Amino acid sequence: MKEIDPNTYAWVELPEGMGDDYIVYVNDVNNPSAINGFRTGMNWYNASGTPVEDPKVIRGAAGIAPWLLDPSQETPDASAFKDYKAQINFMPRIAFSFPISEKASFFAHYDILTKRPTTGLRFDPYEYQFINNRNAVINNANLKPETTVDYELGFQQVLSRTSSIKIAAFYREQRNNVQLVNIFEAYPATYKTFGNRDFGTVKGMTINYDLRQTGNIRLTAAYTLQFADGTGSNAASASGLVNAGLPNLRNIFPYDFDQRHAFAITFDYRYGEGEDYNGPKIGKLNIFENTGLNVFTNINSGNPYSNQTFITDEGIGNLNAGLNGTLNGSRLPWQYRLDLQLDKTFNMEFGGNKDKKKMAFLNVYVRVTNLFNQFNILNVYRATGNWDDDGYLAAASSQTSIQNQIDEQSFRDYYSMKVQNPFNISSPRTIRLGVKIDF
Repeated sequence: MKEIDPNTYAWVELPEGMGDDYIVYVNDVNNPSAINGFRTGMNWYNASGTPVEDPKVIRGAAGIAPWLLDPSQETPDASAFKDYKAQINFMPRIAFSFPISEKASFFAHYDILTKRPTTGLRFDPYEYQFINNRNAVINNANLKPETTVDYELGFQQVLSRTSSIKIAAFYREQRNNVQLVNIFEAYPATYKTFGNRDFGTVKGMTINYDLRQTGNIRLTAAYTLQFADGTGSNAASASGLVNAGLPNLRNIFPYDFDQRHAFAITFDYRYGEGEDYNGPKIGKLNIFENTGLNVFTNINSGNPYSNQTFITDEGIGNLNAGLNGTLNGSRLPWQYRLDLQLDKTFNMEFGGNKDKKKMAFLNVYVRVTNLFNQFNILNVYRATGNWDDDGYLAAASSQTSIQNQIDEQSFRDYYSMKVQNPFNISSPRTIRLGVKIDF
């Protein structure tokens, strides 16, 4: 900031409340004759010191005009940068369990977890060259660590000698998440960078039933109810708004990974060996000795997605095409999948010396994933809500372009193949035969 000499700059009037470190904006970069406003951090003030929401009101005739020491300097020198200050993060974990009887107990924990930013943190001096002619995102090497504060409170009850149930409620608060932002009215031009602007919460409850080995059966079942909301699912969630030049808005909406209901069940039926075998026999032969059947099933409600207004031929998702409703205001269908594995283990001995024989275990298995060949939709085109149709071929606005192709029918056929993305749906039934040896 330029030091002000009252005897030289008679036109300078500083309102009360403006600090010595505030940035001063004038009416002209090269020949200033009046103060238009002030800034500290992301807070803007007009010439009288009144806070303003829109910094455009303090522009000069040629745009935003900070009071510069040397208006002729086109690139920043070394004094414009500062060394990164090491961050010290305190991450306590407090957990306790309080038994209320021999068969029941309360438990709780409190965690603070931090991690280094994973996006946009690398400093590159080249990014600051010709900044007024470039539209690239500038990294921010001064990002803060992202923080998660985790709370959980639960109750566990023994139901029988081999089974128990656990109920827990959880709450996670996310802070300083990295998000793309516009730095409006920067000089010489508005630019995009990353900032610690996003926040959110994940809250819900879990119910777990655990049946330890009882006879031939082992069973676990879990249900999770979750509400995951925040201002951004990842560092590029606001790219559509930022690229459109809209303000850095922060609204709460469901995260991309918000899944309201989730069921997971594992069932295992297994025969032992020797005296522990209780299955069918042929003479002295234990037919199903060391044989087991494992079944695992997942049932999940659909994840959210943002429905868009306009038909585009740019693949899945284009937030610049206009939202139809709210961000992540639509939901994918429920998903169901059941996997099965049947295996048998053979005990083998090898080695010539009877006293030094070694054991090996040969496991032969058949694994079937998606046993019922369930057709699950994992992703959809935002304009139509369909996994295999983005709406481009049927849209009235597309017909002229399609008809002008060299071969219209061929174009339609190839385009249909293109949009039928196999990653939008679950894998079909798959059967694997395998052999595993453990020593």
